[in-house]
Amino acid sequence: MTTSTSTADTVLEAAGVTMRFGGLTAVRGVDLTVRAGEIVGLIGPNGAGKTTFFNCLTGLYVPTEGTVSYRGTRLSRKPHLVTKAGVARTFQNIRLFANMTVLENTLVGRHTRTKEGLWSALLRGPGFRKAERSSEQRAMELLEFTGLAAKRDHLARNLPYGEQRKLEIARALASDPGLLLLDEPTAGMNPQETRATRDLVLAIRDQGTAVLVIEHDMRFIFNLCDRVAVLVQGEKLVEGTSETVQADERVVAAYLGTPFEDAPGAEEAAEVRAAEEQARAAGHAPEDAPRAAPPPGDRPPGDSAPGGPAPEGDAR
Repeated sequence: MTTSTSTADTVLEAAGVTMRFGGLTAVRGVDLTVRAGEIVGLIGPNGAGKTTFFNCLTGLYVPTEGTVSYRGTRLSRKPHLVTKAGVARTFQNIRLFANMTVLENTLVGRHTRTKEGLWSALLRGPGFRKAERSSEQRAMELLEFTGLAAKRDHLARNLPYGEQRKLEIARALASDPGLLLLDEPTAGMNPQETRATRDLVLAIRDQGTAVLVIEHDMRFIFNLCDRVAVLVQGEKLVEGTSETVQADERVVAAYLGTPFEDAPGAEEAAEVRAAEEQARAAGHAPEDAPRAAPPPGDRPPGDSAPGGPAPEGDAR
């Protein structure tokens, strides 16, 4: 993984993004940058505001406060203009045209890169036919890239689930974005499909497209991303390398919760800790402390009751 640190290479800059729905603040003051050549992960518990933040970045929602810029230019509030600027995305739920072919679905993503207008399309003049050939060529390149070329004429609804996810990515790439946003790209996938998706995302990055990805699969995120940001209750809790984020106690608490004073088992846990301290003070490691013997049926063959073999003549 490679990371550029130059501000001149900043692809996306979100500054103070806040999104309110009435009295509910779903995203609060989030700052995030993505630089060229980076894969950045966005994680957080369910309801943390991750997809809402994505929607603010791509024009589906207009942020209540804050700004979103792409390569130094403030993005439009209209999704199709955001795509045209160079930001593409996939969605948490698959949104393919089920009754269109794989090739046709990919061609849909080319609409922001086609300059021919309505009349040119209706009259099918030379300019339109040239643009059509160019778009089909680019679409086929993307299907080759994602491993779907052999299924170009298959209906999208007939593809296996993992290939439908790939087709969504191919369609997003058809707009030739500089930044690709992926919303839970491995949701519902088996381990083999997840590994294939990881390899695909790395290949996308290697071709020059920066990636911002939401995912609940922590292994996928930590093995893939250059940086990871954590959202909790709409606010950015921490941001850093995978190692930094994994070691942050606040992240662990956000996912697993923190023990409270009168939690069940708290008294027993305190007694265990006290016993371990006493053992250490006496010069014994906690593992040297006496342990309860297993039930007779659980003892290894030839083993006897606690305390070693019984003396001869001693009936136990």
